[in-house]
Amino acid sequence: MRFLDVSRPAVVGLILTGCTLLAAVPLAANDWPEWRGANRDGVWSDTGIVEKIPAALNVTWRVPVNSGFSGAAVADGRVFITDWAEDPGSRTMDGTERALAIDEESGEVLWVREWPTSYRMLMISYAIGPRATPTVDGDRVYVVGAAGDLYCLNVETGDILWEKHYIADYDSYVPTWGVASSPIIDGDRLITVVGGEPGGLVMAFDKRTGEEVWRALDVVGEMGYGQPILIEAGGVRQLIVWHAAALVSLNPENGELYWDEEWEAGAGMSVATPVRSGNYLLVTQFYRGSLMMQLDQDRPDAELLWKGQSRSEMPEDTDGLHALITTPWIDGDYVYGVGSYGELRGLDARTGERLWVSDKMTAQSRWGTAFAVKHGDRYFVVNDDGFLIMATFTPEGYAEQGRVKLLEPTADAGFGPARNFDRKVGWSHPAFANGHIIHRNDNEIIRVSLRAADY
Repeated sequence: MRFLDVSRPAVVGLILTGCTLLAAVPLAANDWPEWRGANRDGVWSDTGIVEKIPAALNVTWRVPVNSGFSGAAVADGRVFITDWAEDPGSRTMDGTERALAIDEESGEVLWVREWPTSYRMLMISYAIGPRATPTVDGDRVYVVGAAGDLYCLNVETGDILWEKHYIADYDSYVPTWGVASSPIIDGDRLITVVGGEPGGLVMAFDKRTGEEVWRALDVVGEMGYGQPILIEAGGVRQLIVWHAAALVSLNPENGELYWDEEWEAGAGMSVATPVRSGNYLLVTQFYRGSLMMQLDQDRPDAELLWKGQSRSEMPEDTDGLHALITTPWIDGDYVYGVGSYGELRGLDARTGERLWVSDKMTAQSRWGTAFAVKHGDRYFVVNDDGFLIMATFTPEGYAEQGRVKLLEPTADAGFGPARNFDRKVGWSHPAFANGHIIHRNDNEIIRVSLRAADY
């Protein structure tokens, strides 16, 4: 294995400077340690944030990176990101994946860890880098490459503490669009979607040693591309996994099945993260629409509330929400999300009935995407054209308070003749941490202040 370490300089001055800044700024700040933030619920709770979108953004730093779809994780003064570059002259998509640690305040690269890999098994249109956002837990950060390489790294140095390789170690495979699931921490366990055989679609490891703790579920067709979440319902903690064949609830301590609901995802594309709000649990897919479960509050169980009926994803043929990359959000008894061709829709969460549709937020194009994060009674949205938007969503419709260009999109939207494929997109989820938004494309990662005091 080849690797590169960049030594970390003395940080006493940075710590003192950071303490001085924190003392001077009246805000409550929080890290963003994993996919969609703490609890994976897409909620940003920092205070002292701008009340309107600035006309020009205050960019605190820019750092060059290579290509990738993974978002950033932010914890304890460090930003973690992964990327990939094809080896010069390679004809078989051989290349190098990397994990980088960046000082959150200064933008200085603290260390780089790299490993060789090949993307020859991926669909070439999207073979540009890792998909999974790093997961930070105390003194360790866990990263997963697009070919199924899992590393546990020391956050201070980037040293490899343990590693797993899904194909070599667990007879897994690389799905069409690459391994995409970010590991999740539960107690002493690191839980992740592996696609292992036999019976190892989902696996738990000792987070410190890498020793296997349990495995669950057979691989049926595809392993999927979704992110597991943890919820409290029915008096217990439940691990919710939406894979390509079903939505399932597992006991995170031992992998035993609590309940499942068959919901096959066309082409294996279970992408959008399951969303829980109160008794609602929602998943959505490109071809068949959305599935809403009602959680039982007395025991670990759930029943089907409603599901989409259309087999077509075309906007004119669908009433519900056929999202792919965009994770929807539930606010009260209403669902909001971006559908199959970029149409923003509002639904009644109780029935699945469509209330309204808007073409104002996101490009009307196949796989149109936006990432929404709740902040109080409003939302910050980053669409795949690279705009930062402030908006509210109500049963009456969409109300935009402002937008500004955040970052140029650089990835190709796809292939084929249908509906505006020929465009550049940004399909990485931004991080919102400590008064800032951190976002990346295939050329750079930037940190932008959203503190009111900075404008």
